Amino acid sequence: MAKTPGKPTRPGFRPGKGPVAAGAPATVTIDAPSPKKKTSIPQFFSQVRAEARKIVWPSRKETWITSVMVFVMVVIASAFFWIVDTGLGFASRYILAIGQ
Repeated sequence: MAKTPGKPTRPGFRPGKGPVAAGAPATVTIDAPSPKKKTSIPQFFSQVRAEARKIVWPSRKETWITSVMVFVMVVIASAFFWIVDTGLGFASRYILAIGQ
């Protein structure tokens, strides 16, 4: 069975064959990382421009719809928190009034 590159072997375990007998030497193999290639400044900016060309910008209609959806959700959340705050205010005033 071929070893998967980059994956270490656990000590005391043979992939596909089970545990190693006591006293048997355990080996761990780790592939060394490949040396990083240096990127020149012009090559870097060329790659940045290539990635920037892949960006898909939303249309004006998509932007408008998303903005309206955000506004609606803000109104709904505001109403929810106003109702909860008002209810807790009444409840706390009621509880404090009973205690007097």
